[in-house]
Amino acid sequence: MHANDVQPRPEINLVTGASGFVGSALVDYLHRLGRPVRAMVRNPAAVPPLRARGIPVTVADLHDYQSLLKAVQGVDYIYHIAALFRQAGLPEREFYEVNAEGTRRLLEAAVAGGVRRVVHCSTVGVLGHINNPPADEEAPYNPGDVYQRSKMQGEKIALQYFRSGKIAGVVIRPAMIYGPGDRRTLKLFRMIARRRFFYVGSGELEVHFVDVRDLVRAFVMAMDREEISGEVYIIAGERALPLREMVEIVARELGVAPPRWHLPVRPLQWLGSICESVCIPLHIQPPIFRRRVDFFTKRRSFDTSKAARELGYSPAKSVEEEVAEIIAWYRQHGWL
Repeated sequence: MHANDVQPRPEINLVTGASGFVGSALVDYLHRLGRPVRAMVRNPAAVPPLRARGIPVTVADLHDYQSLLKAVQGVDYIYHIAALFRQAGLPEREFYEVNAEGTRRLLEAAVAGGVRRVVHCSTVGVLGHINNPPADEEAPYNPGDVYQRSKMQGEKIALQYFRSGKIAGVVIRPAMIYGPGDRRTLKLFRMIARRRFFYVGSGELEVHFVDVRDLVRAFVMAMDREEISGEVYIIAGERALPLREMVEIVARELGVAPPRWHLPVRPLQWLGSICESVCIPLHIQPPIFRRRVDFFTKRRSFDTSKAARELGYSPAKSVEEEVAEIIAWYRQHGWL
């Protein structure tokens, strides 16, 4: 064989958090594109389902630098999706240990392993309540809870690496993620379907969702723009809309009457705080969280023009089309 007959090594894409909703969707999308992908998971129990789909899997933990060094071996590109989301009973330091220091350990391993580029998944939650909507990438940080604060720290660490030139990469801030297979939005849809949903407050503050299928496309768009590094991009759906309008769209697609009940904000915020203070020290899941009340009281509206301009991003479908397809998926799989 002549030297010029040697085939180049395939460029490997590592996806952290590959067993989660977003990570799994990204793995499948890369696989469909024909891009070699390696899934990284923390729990060995997540390995068989991924391997059954033909996906190579590595087990590693964001707490463990040596395991991360092994995971990035031979990897060219990393999509860092893994994160510790809101869970009752966990000490606050654990959120920082995973979402901030875990990001630092992964990036150190990536630098040591010769990884070319990283797309880091943050959240629009680092901006908290939007006082002057729509918010863009220049809006100030305003995190509202420990998850958002830890994600803010992780984002800042990633940007330090990218902007210092240690490694190339960008930060993606998704809006509220939903899509076929999403179990968190399923709770909302089920409450509306069973006529158990009620508003806290007026229901007129804006919410802004992003379909997971749009999000994974945006991740790949950001990875492919190798001339861009150190930037932040907000990725959101077609439009923000009042929560009332979103709920009415869901109700109409489900074929049920839209909810009409409105409860006052302050008593429920007080109740949520009391439940958390009593239940969390006892490692009991509170029946109501303050943050669930905050879902109704925080404005979320975002400007995606930077992603459109620099990445070529645009949502594929309207909110109405997305909701119809999500509900159809839930029904097809017996979830609704």
